[in-house]
Amino acid sequence: MDHRSISELMTHNVVSVRPDTPFKEIARTLADHDISAVPVVDTAGRPVGLVSEADLLRKAAGRSDLSGRTPLPDLEAWERARVEGSTAGEIMSAPVVCAHPDWTVVEAARLMAVQNVKRLPVVDETDTLRGIVSRADLLRVFLRQDHAIRDEIRRDVLAGTLGLAPGAVTADVKEGEVALHGTVEDGRLVPVLLRLCRSVDGVVSVSEDLRQPVWDTDASGPGRRASS
Repeated sequence: MDHRSISELMTHNVVSVRPDTPFKEIARTLADHDISAVPVVDTAGRPVGLVSEADLLRKAAGRSDLSGRTPLPDLEAWERARVEGSTAGEIMSAPVVCAHPDWTVVEAARLMAVQNVKRLPVVDETDTLRGIVSRADLLRVFLRQDHAIRDEIRRDVLAGTLGLAPGAVTADVKEGEVALHGTVEDGRLVPVLLRLCRSVDGVVSVSEDLRQPVWDTDASGPGRRASS
């Protein structure tokens, strides 16, 4: 199956800053490019951290509230250091979690979920920054047209992987929801078919109305298939 790789979905022209980039220049960079985070790279172009709007806002949140209406808990030493920081290297979140260009949407989405991050810098085999992929980028696979999803299921799943006879199983797709109809010779094939269809990029859900042929046997000869 033709899974979309991260290289197809990521932003290639990445805006980045250096560890010594001042606080206000970072804020200006985010505003000028209408982005919510920026990778921090070393002199070799390797990501060493990430500065987001949340990191910048930590400075405002860490200031004394003279009104006393919103008291904050005492900060740990590392948190206080980041609040008081004035450069990217001092306020960035590190170490940075990265992806690779040949990863699939599933791999990137799972890493985001496990690490609880909203975006992943994308690096090559030398750990050099090549792009950045966000949650919104991954969601673009669900913009695939229904006919493209249907054609891929027919070609790669039904005929290709499973080798089903033409017309034995049909796949109707509407708004990314797949409905399978038809007959399969072996009921053990059904969960495999469902799993393969769910793995197709852009599929939202899969339902099935699949039947098995009924085999009649009698004493006079071999079994023959009857309609179910």
